Amino acid sequence: MFRLLALVLGLALALPAAAQDDQTLADIRQELSVLFVDIQRLKRELSTTAAPSGTGAGGSVLERVDAIEMELQRLTAKTEQLEFRVNQVVSDGTNRIGDLEFRLCELEADCDIASLGEGSTLGGGAAPATPVAPAAPAPQTDVSQLAVGEAEDFQRASEALASGDFRAAADQLATFNETYPGSPVAVKVDLMRGEALEGLGDMTSAARAYLNAFSGDPNGADAPRALYKLGASLGALGQTNEACVTLAEVQTRFPTSASVADAQAAQSSFGCS
Repeated sequence: MFRLLALVLGLALALPAAAQDDQTLADIRQELSVLFVDIQRLKRELSTTAAPSGTGAGGSVLERVDAIEMELQRLTAKTEQLEFRVNQVVSDGTNRIGDLEFRLCELEADCDIASLGEGSTLGGGAAPATPVAPAAPAPQTDVSQLAVGEAEDFQRASEALASGDFRAAADQLATFNETYPGSPVAVKVDLMRGEALEGLGDMTSAARAYLNAFSGDPNGADAPRALYKLGASLGALGQTNEACVTLAEVQTRFPTSASVADAQAAQSSFGCS
């Protein structure tokens, strides 16, 4: 009986520790299932070996086992609810991005809707690994991470944009992402290119560039501004409903970002309710 008590106590102490591990939902559910089977086996062992007169100690152990079993069931249900909610968020976000790509394609004269493929899943996978965290202020780009020629091209395009040479900036930024695919500053380059195209009055192409910037890293430091600029450009294109929904997402996803104030101002200008 002492051995059984020690085993139950070990399981009870291991339960909260396991919840702190950095594991996926599937891993947690698998461990909960294994632990549930172990509890059932332990209950059967207690039922067959407990002495008939040992109602005090035996009943106490069984009550603790029942309590652990109930907690396992509660955690299993909670895990399933969380998994369902995460999958819903990913599905809804991916569908919204796909809808925006379709609408932007409709506004472009040379865009073939039939050629639009299935976009990447929001977050880069079946489900995001962690909840969306409030965005921190956008840091300065660390050019030291770039190769020499890459850093020079990025600096040249940045200077063109800062000087108001939007045509040169748009061309150089488009060439940059073609020349350096997967660059650490690829998202920022898309955002800057959107601003250059906006300066040229090409709002449709600007909206697509902002959409690329946001979908490229929906939780990154540049995501709040990219989402705000996307909403503002949709409003400028007359897509008021889509603009209002997109601008509202800025505060929902990034409540502490400085772009929230810009998004709220844009919402007022578009008459969003």
